[in-house]
Amino acid sequence: MRIVVTGGAGYIGSVCVELLCDSGHEVLVIDNLGEGHRAAVDPRASLEVMDLKEPERLSDVLNSHGSEAVIHYAADTLVGESVSNPAKYYRNNLVGGLNLLEAMVASKVAKIVVSSTCATYGAPDKIPIDEGCSQSPVSPYGHSKLAFEGMLGCFARAHGIDPVIFRYFNAAGASKNFGEDHRVETHLIPVILSVALGERECVEVFGTDYDTSDGSAVRDYVHVGDLAEVHRRAVEGKVTGAFNLGTGQGHSVREVIEVCREVTGHDIPVKESPRRKGDPPVLVASNEKAASALGWCPATNLREIVVSAWEWHRAHPQGYGD
Repeated sequence: MRIVVTGGAGYIGSVCVELLCDSGHEVLVIDNLGEGHRAAVDPRASLEVMDLKEPERLSDVLNSHGSEAVIHYAADTLVGESVSNPAKYYRNNLVGGLNLLEAMVASKVAKIVVSSTCATYGAPDKIPIDEGCSQSPVSPYGHSKLAFEGMLGCFARAHGIDPVIFRYFNAAGASKNFGEDHRVETHLIPVILSVALGERECVEVFGTDYDTSDGSAVRDYVHVGDLAEVHRRAVEGKVTGAFNLGTGQGHSVREVIEVCREVTGHDIPVKESPRRKGDPPVLVASNEKAASALGWCPATNLREIVVSAWEWHRAHPQGYGD
């Protein structure tokens, strides 16, 4: 297939592009390189450096590529920044998404696989979180993603757009070639590993009095390669709808730190800090729907996730170097 991957120079997108190329697909990456990296694009794929806020150019690119499907990763994702600068998140995540859908309609491309987020659920009303849980986001980031999900439904009814929506939990780990290099790093595992690499003095644990086994928050960590695999299955298949992507198993912040200590062999100092506003105590996915519809079950456990991330960060101490 001829597949366009928006945000394919970013963390999860780069690993997905690698797998799509391995599977024989012809891939065009669209990325403005604001958060992504040129070196993160598999050399077998083509790269068009552009922004989704260029609707006419988007249509031209989709047409000239002969695109048959789109995998849409491009988005701003920092919850805290979305609170202080909501306009950026609505402009990029919602208006940019609207431009992409209009370009797909104009170019007669129906299939789209969308990277959404568990942030659309807000503070969940039950654990594990299934797709029937109420969606009440607490951040502009979550609101922008939920609004785009609604837009997808409208375009499906009006124009025959064929969407698959994936609500991620905590993406983590690396492939051999591509890993996590955010300009502003907020994800727990790379932050912990940066302490082991001597780039930070300690890791900050936000909240030690949650009603969990050790008082720290619990999250569901899923390997980026497992995420890439389910995107491949979705773009090649005929399934539609929304799916949660997680392992169904939660790990506390303290537990993740301990696994990182074991894998790296480094003492990783901890600084205990108050809870952050809006952080729920537990976020764990039910992945039964994805397992049933797509035959997908994450194959990588937490230790393997940390090992893959550690190997990549040690091999790329400066990230992609740009």
